[in-house]
Amino acid sequence: MSNNLQRKVLLYKAAQEARDAGYYPYFRPITSAQDTIVYINGLQTLMFGSNSYLGLTNDIRLKEAANAAIEKYGTGCAGSRFLNGTLDIHLELEERLAQYVKKDDAVVFSTGFQVNLGVLSSIVGRNDYLILDEYDHASLIDGARLSFAKVLKYKHNDMLDLENKIKNLPAESVKLIATDGVFSMEGDIANLPAIVGLAKKYGCNIMVDDAHGLGVIGEKGSGTADYFQMSGDVDLVMGTFSKSFASLGGFIASDKATIEYIKHNARALIFSASMTPASVATVLKALEIIQQEPEHLENLWKNTKYASNLLKSEGFDIGPTGTPIIPIYIRDNEKTFLITKMLQENGVFVNPVVAPAVPAEDTLIRFSLMASHTFSQIEEAIEKLSKAYNSLFFEKVVLNGKA
Repeated sequence: MSNNLQRKVLLYKAAQEARDAGYYPYFRPITSAQDTIVYINGLQTLMFGSNSYLGLTNDIRLKEAANAAIEKYGTGCAGSRFLNGTLDIHLELEERLAQYVKKDDAVVFSTGFQVNLGVLSSIVGRNDYLILDEYDHASLIDGARLSFAKVLKYKHNDMLDLENKIKNLPAESVKLIATDGVFSMEGDIANLPAIVGLAKKYGCNIMVDDAHGLGVIGEKGSGTADYFQMSGDVDLVMGTFSKSFASLGGFIASDKATIEYIKHNARALIFSASMTPASVATVLKALEIIQQEPEHLENLWKNTKYASNLLKSEGFDIGPTGTPIIPIYIRDNEKTFLITKMLQENGVFVNPVVAPAVPAEDTLIRFSLMASHTFSQIEEAIEKLSKAYNSLFFEKVVLNGKA
C-alpha cells in the first residue's frame, strides 16, 4: 500500500510548531455554557470571542424549548428533509423566517455552511457567473467551486472594481453577486445600495450571506437588506442559527419559485440529515424573543459603542467596523498570537486572525460583543488588552536597542 498520504500529512508542521512555541490558540476546551464568562482549564475567563451576539445561548427559555422538542420528537429526524426528515416545526420555522426577512418563502438546512454549498452549487451552472467579494466567507467560496460557474472576485467593498468585473458579462447568462452582509472578521457592512445599483444596471441578481447581520442590524435584527431598506432588491437572503439565534443550522429565503428550485436541486439539502428537533425549537424561541424583546438588541449596540470608543481612546486601530465585530489590528502574526496567549493567561478569551486567512499586514484580534456583557467586563478586557499590547511592544523596542 502506498504511503503517499501518510507522507503528505506528516509534512504538516504548523500546528505543532505553534504548540512548541507555546502560543497555539485553537481548539481551546470550554467546560461551561457559552456566556460572557466561561471556564477554561478551571480558570474563569471573560468571553470576547463568541458569535452569540444577543447572549441567548444560556437563556433558560431556549433550554426549555429544546427539552420540550426532544420529549415530543426525539433527538433526531433520522433522515433528510427530502424524505422522512421534515417535521411540522421545520415548516413553521421556514414560514416565520421568510416573514422576518421579508421574503415569500424559505428553507432550512442543518448548517449555515451547507446552505451556501447547496444554494450556489444548484442555482448557477457552467454558462453562468458568480461574482464574490474577496473577503466573503469560506462557505461562499466553496459553494462557488462546486457550482461549475465562472467565478470572479472583486476587491473588498470596491464598487469600481465590481463594475469592471460585471460590465462586459453576457446578457443571457445568470450573473449572481454573492456577498457577506456583515463581514465576519472586519466587522464592516457591505455597500448594498451601490451593489443594488450596479445589479440593476447590468442585469445581475444578488445574494446576501447575513450570518453576522441577522439579530444585529435592521429592524428587530432582520438583517442587512432591511438595514438599507432594500429587502425587495435582494434576491436571496441567507442566515445561520449558530450566532444570534443560539442554535445550529441555516436557511435561505427568496421568492417561492426560487425556493422550490433549491428544495429539489440542492444536494447539500437532499442528501444531508435535517436539523434536529431541539435545534429547530431553539431557533423558534430565539426568534420570538428577538422580535418581542428589543432590549437585547439595544444592549448589544450600547456595548458595541462603548467598547469601540474605549478601544479608540486607548489608541487601537479598529478599522471601519460598524458592528459588534471589532477587529483590533496588530499587523504581525507572531505578536497577534502572543497577545492572544497573554490575554488567555489573564482570563480574557479573544480570537487571533492571522495569515494566510488575512494578508500578513492585516493580522488582527477579533474582539466581539454580546448584549449580555457589562460595561465593567468590557473595561476589564480592554485594560488587560492594553497592558498585553504595550508590554509586548515595549519588549520589542528594548530588544531592538531603541529604548
